[in-house]
Amino acid sequence: MLPSVRPGPRSLAEHERARQVTPGGVNSPARAFAKVGGGPPVVLREGRGSRVWDVDGYSYVDYLAGYGPLILGHAHPRVVEAVSRAAAQGPLLGTSSPGETELAERLQAAVPSMQLIRLLTTGTEAVMTALRLARGHTGRSRVVKFDGAYHGHSDPVLVRAGSGAASVGVPDSAGVTPATAAEVTSLPHNDLGAVKGFFDRCGDEVAAVLVEPVAGNMGLVDPEPGFLEGLRHLTAASGAVLIFDEVITGFRFHFGAVQDLLGVRPDLTCLGKIIGGGLPLAAVGGRREIMSGLAPEGRTYQAGTHAGNPLGVAAGLATLAALETAGVYEGLEEVASALAAGLTESAAAAGIPVTINRRGSMFTLFFGDGRVRDLDSAEAGDHRRFARFFRLLLDRGVLLAPSPYECWFVSTAHGWEDVEQTLASAEAAFARLAERGDE
Repeated sequence: MLPSVRPGPRSLAEHERARQVTPGGVNSPARAFAKVGGGPPVVLREGRGSRVWDVDGYSYVDYLAGYGPLILGHAHPRVVEAVSRAAAQGPLLGTSSPGETELAERLQAAVPSMQLIRLLTTGTEAVMTALRLARGHTGRSRVVKFDGAYHGHSDPVLVRAGSGAASVGVPDSAGVTPATAAEVTSLPHNDLGAVKGFFDRCGDEVAAVLVEPVAGNMGLVDPEPGFLEGLRHLTAASGAVLIFDEVITGFRFHFGAVQDLLGVRPDLTCLGKIIGGGLPLAAVGGRREIMSGLAPEGRTYQAGTHAGNPLGVAAGLATLAALETAGVYEGLEEVASALAAGLTESAAAAGIPVTINRRGSMFTLFFGDGRVRDLDSAEAGDHRRFARFFRLLLDRGVLLAPSPYECWFVSTAHGWEDVEQTLASAEAAFARLAERGDE
């Protein structure tokens, strides 16, 4: 690993302090630096616009963006004002409020497949509820998911592919029981033939097929032509429920869900991240006959003290209003396109093979020259080289997600000055990598 000057002494001290009271010193393992060489992470104290500052005073151009929610950047004035106003009126009311209905109406109008909507708190909760709904609706128990996808941390989705034809799942985490894993089948992403084969054998057991229509947790991976259409046909023919996890992709590429850009309508959709404007908020919605199964109307139970929390609702409404401004998504496309092109050119000039998968304002830079279409091809990348690149950019004031499997997120706050700094830092980093070779 190349030597790094960051994290600085205060970050180191804060992390050590956190380790005394928190497992690993972090409240989510994604925040650790385990996949970029280990050691303590930087500890951030503030974010404004496209930048964040750590406790040592170092500034970074931020492409982590809270792992995707902050499409307007940090502390957007419109969002701050809305949340402050909501907080002054009471941060938790304990019963329904008009803002919840207004947000659901906005989501319903933007995502036509969501005929009824339940507001929740996290993406994990949205997926968990969608699976329970699908099982309640179909009377079946088996769930089909795909290798490399991340759908939160509820037990059924912490299962990876098993042996043979992936007919038996294997727990991916301690505490997930073999009985739970036995009801989950994980298949290769973008492999419609594998899905067809499984449905030929076991289609009448399947309650739900759960998929990210554009994958974002093995790096960004677009669907192969016909893959989502095939899932729609197979689930409709067998009576299974098709669930799109759009926690990352919802409102990222246009004002709505990516399903409408791709032309495939699922039975249920999970949203999160952007719709909460940086506060905890999520939603599950879909066909009326399925969603009507939720209590109190139906027999499938779901509840939450903070579901539809007024602060999250206020932040979400303010974010959606800002995203409806003319030219927002065109601007995001322009900046992200220039950034990805510049990274590709700098890597080529240094003789470093890279592949960039991009859709709109979200992309992943893979170290390697092979096409990335599934988990196997994502895992084939040079992760040691990514770890070095991550550290070199960190030292030069550019913050990425600390994992080769995550995405860069461009916000409306990112401008040409940020792009220039990033590309200059990346050019120097690629040159340094070329000098050091595979060391």
